[in-house]
Amino acid sequence: QLQLVESGGGLVQPGGSLRLSCAASGFTLDYYSIGWFRQAPGKEREEVSCISVSGGSTNYADSVKGRFTISRDNAKNTVYLQMNSLKPEDTAVYYCRVGVYWGQGTQVTVSS
Repeated sequence: QLQLVESGGGLVQPGGSLRLSCAASGFTLDYYSIGWFRQAPGKEREEVSCISVSGGSTNYADSVKGRFTISRDNAKNTVYLQMNSLKPEDTAVYYCRVGVYWGQGTQVTVSS
């Protein structure tokens, strides 16, 4: 069964950090580019970051540039999103996407 499972979300104070993980099962991530998306209440889902098959190319939304870092570990079949200097406006459910497959999401809440 093909599955993506996100983890690592939680409640953090402004300025804090979290690392999200997206673990794949039932298929290998080696041949896919991967994206992280987020959806805040009342807003459309937006792409936050993506990483190429090789990991050599990454892209970020302007709102997270310089604060978030995407990476992949093909040996662990996992993609990560390191989030630093978090802001209240980063509060959202975060999802990973591989091709047509989506994970179930992990909630990130930034609040004091």
